[in-house]
Amino acid sequence: MSDHHRRGTFGSNMGFLMAAVGSAVGLGNIWGFPYKMGNNGGFVFLLVYLILAVFVGMCVMMGEMAIGRKTRQGPAGAYRALSQKFGWLGWLAVIAGFVILCFYLVLGGMVLRYAVGYFLAMFGVDTFGDPASFFGAFLTNGWSMVAFFALFAIINAAIVMGGVEGGIERFNKFAMPALFFLLLIVLIYVACQPGAGEGYRYIFGVNFEPLKTDFLGVVKTAAGQMFFSLSLGMAIMLTYGSYLPESENIQKNTVIIVAFDTLIAIMAGMVVLPACAAFGLDYGGGPGLLFATMQMVFHNMGGFIGNLMGFLFYFLVFLAAISSSISIMEGTVATRVDRNFRENKGGKSGGRRRASLIITIAALVLGLPVALDGLGSGIAGGALVNAPAQILNIAVHGWNDCWLDLYDMISEGILMPLGSLIMALCIGWSWGTDMILDECAKCGVKPWGRRFFEVCYKVITPIGMLIVLYGQIVSFFG
Repeated sequence: MSDHHRRGTFGSNMGFLMAAVGSAVGLGNIWGFPYKMGNNGGFVFLLVYLILAVFVGMCVMMGEMAIGRKTRQGPAGAYRALSQKFGWLGWLAVIAGFVILCFYLVLGGMVLRYAVGYFLAMFGVDTFGDPASFFGAFLTNGWSMVAFFALFAIINAAIVMGGVEGGIERFNKFAMPALFFLLLIVLIYVACQPGAGEGYRYIFGVNFEPLKTDFLGVVKTAAGQMFFSLSLGMAIMLTYGSYLPESENIQKNTVIIVAFDTLIAIMAGMVVLPACAAFGLDYGGGPGLLFATMQMVFHNMGGFIGNLMGFLFYFLVFLAAISSSISIMEGTVATRVDRNFRENKGGKSGGRRRASLIITIAALVLGLPVALDGLGSGIAGGALVNAPAQILNIAVHGWNDCWLDLYDMISEGILMPLGSLIMALCIGWSWGTDMILDECAKCGVKPWGRRFFEVCYKVITPIGMLIVLYGQIVSFFG
């Protein structure tokens, strides 16, 4: 049996699509998209996001999937197979994915805590207390943060240990339809609330004024959101592409994944911003929008309905979070599994269980500072550890005000956009666009847009990635 069959494949195109959409649909959609839209002009942010998704995101995703399927390896082996000179590119993606995993598991644990809290609240068990102060108190409760961080990590490990078809595909076949259905229920309920229309006008009402006042700010924020939301540059889509049969249409799947990811992000915005408008809360509230602000929304709904809507909302966010985090973990685990197969180690599974366990333990250890610093509150604010700026006794900047931002700067700020920029340049100017389109043609369908993709890979996508990289550097380092 060939290595690419031993290492696993998706059982069906639907299974692949659910897994890939699940990877793209995560906290970036449900958390990041609404608050960044709220802070960056609503409609104009959405418009810029859509343009970037088509001209940059779609090209990077198609390139990653085609490289993965062509080489039948994870990122570290895939780039080495294409060019010894650029073999290190794969390691940028692997390292970026692992660093993201270290803080993503913490955020997933926070979501899990809220979902459990609202589930118990439906049966009269109040674990929140004062909703206005709970978020801050929870952040500095190190033991509670670590407990839910560990629980979320264990759930991730159990799914990834099940393999590509038996674990990841099986989970996402349930999770993605459930997420869409739950999101639709909450969206319809919010739409019926008096005052919600103001939120819809903010999202869809034509208004270019924010571009006049802060053009670069809107563009760089939308570019960064698009890049992270589509799971690009972090070993995921390349790894999933390596499990894809040649009969599958990469171009069609890319369009479907980008379209559904964008749809879910817009739907999340149509829940969060109108809900804030309906209950008189600020939808420009920043990162705390998902937790502190939305908790006040459900508190203001009152009674059983408020608790039910709270549970449905945070359970769907939990599904979104775990569908992304298992894909991030898989990108790292696949690197070890591929190496085991090359060295004839690890038996039939390539040592998948052991690799999953080691990656999980490593992420738990390195994720501890993220869980214990109270997102920058530090010991003075009641947390158990200080933020990097306090430990190093240096001025506070965007990269060192908490451990999450430090990890985010390394991964999303530098490694992901840099790796994708170099990949686009390699495709456009060294390996050739034909390499990607020829791989796409293996499904028996003639590739479309040859000239479009050639221009994108040579010019548009690199420029877009430069904007992302510049925006991230400015955001973290000022």
